[in-house]
Amino acid sequence: MRSDIPLVFPAPCDYNTLTMKSKRMAQLHPYVPGEQPADRTYIKLNANENPYPPSPNVISAVSDFIKKHPEKLALYPDPDAGNLRKAIADMLNRTGGVLARAVPENEKCRPADADRIPFTVTPDMIYAGNGSDEVLSFVFYAFFDSDTKLVTPEFSYSFYPVYGGFYDIPLDFVKLKSDWTLDTKTMIEREKINNSGIIFANPNAPTGRSLLRNEVRAMLEETNPGRVFVVDEAYVDFGGESCIPLLADFPNLVVVRTFSKSFCGAGMRLGYIVASPELVQAVTTVKNSLNHFPIDAASQIAGIAACENDAYYAECAKKIADEREKFSAFLVAHNWDCIPSVTNFVFARKAGLPGEAAYRRIKERGILVRRFATKGIEDFLRVTIGTPDQMRALCTVIETL
Repeated sequence: MRSDIPLVFPAPCDYNTLTMKSKRMAQLHPYVPGEQPADRTYIKLNANENPYPPSPNVISAVSDFIKKHPEKLALYPDPDAGNLRKAIADMLNRTGGVLARAVPENEKCRPADADRIPFTVTPDMIYAGNGSDEVLSFVFYAFFDSDTKLVTPEFSYSFYPVYGGFYDIPLDFVKLKSDWTLDTKTMIEREKINNSGIIFANPNAPTGRSLLRNEVRAMLEETNPGRVFVVDEAYVDFGGESCIPLLADFPNLVVVRTFSKSFCGAGMRLGYIVASPELVQAVTTVKNSLNHFPIDAASQIAGIAACENDAYYAECAKKIADEREKFSAFLVAHNWDCIPSVTNFVFARKAGLPGEAAYRRIKERGILVRRFATKGIEDFLRVTIGTPDQMRALCTVIETL
């Protein structure tokens, strides 16, 4: 570099004083994901990712697609993901929407009797998008307004208040009950007062507790059928009860789901809703007004292959559920307060051990877990269930705390 040429840098700028920012910026409170430090190799149990790789069928399908049809990467993908939506619908009909109880038969499954859907899910009941976070964003925009408060639990998926701020939708937070279950009675009362909608995760995050399908049915029977009622089922495949069967009786119900957890696909960015064709069309209109091509061609191929090999993912879900029960029992035996979970994580604390200290000491030993600084849950750790070897390593560390 020549030393006789002066270096010129942009003038310093105080971003907070810029008048060119929109007023909407003041309402944004961005989502904070689990940390992904690069200072060393960690056992990563802080983001509720699946510890198992995608099905070999998925890897082969994506590899073959790129090798045999490289020209398709230069073309726009199917904007409506028609083949993927059909594959999702077929998979739900086979599994009943709960992989941990589905019965594998060769590469595909049949549903457990308790999970059997009493109608045929069709492709026009599916909207597929770029991860359930994007899908949730479109759901917020399509169905909720700024003039009514949207009812949601106080402790639930932390993207809900993010979207509330982004779209100027006020939220009415309802405290959980003392056993960490949803206070459905109060949620219904608030919905009637606000004349608004409801959204919650079931099973809930970060607690891991879940409502039974009949409990959700009771809520739907008491709430306004003219308002959309959203159930986020990101974790249901690990042992909850899906609300998809309730669509037979409640056309205002929207069920949001993801490939990131039970389908080992956090890196693929695939999510979807199951709803009436009319509500699916509303979300599609939002999509076409923002991002006409949300799912790339390779991810569509991966999603189809995953759905067609649901038996592989059912086995993964069963292994995770088994490991969750073993780990929960270990925590209880070591005097931890462990909230009963039907997800791929547990939420636990130990009396006399501050959450920040527990988190730091575990991290120092090369394992990442999640701690939330939110008042009321600041002493809990959320631990993603990993492989048996990963969980043994964590148990060894916990025994020293």
